[in-house]
Formats: sequence, C-alpha cells, structure tokens
Amino acid sequence: MEKLSFYDVKTKSKFDSDSYQVKEKSGRFFAVAKSLKGTHECWRVLSKDQAEKLKKK
Repeated sequence: MEKLSFYDVKTKSKFDSDSYQVKEKSGRFFAVAKSLKGTHECWRVLSKDQAEKLKKK
C-alpha cells in the first residue's frame, strides 16, 4: 500500500505508515492505522477519489 502520514493526537506525534485499512463512516472515508506508541487507532480523512484508489490496491 501507499505510505500515508498520520497524526497521533494522544502522543502529539506524526508518523508514516503503509499498514492501514480504508473505512467508510457516515459517507466519509478514512484511513485507520494502529498507533506506534500505544494500543489506540489513528484516523486520517481521505477524499472519495483517494479512498477508491487505495481500496483497489
């Protein structure tokens, strides 16, 4: 998968990951990755076009 940049709100740090899932919630698309420094998830908003492109891979 393509590497995306995520921001971890709890640890206030930024990280790149290519291990994520594309999810749809209330008509919006998100990339969801596990935090590097905890057990929580980090969500990143995706455009509809970007979500379709990433789902195909």
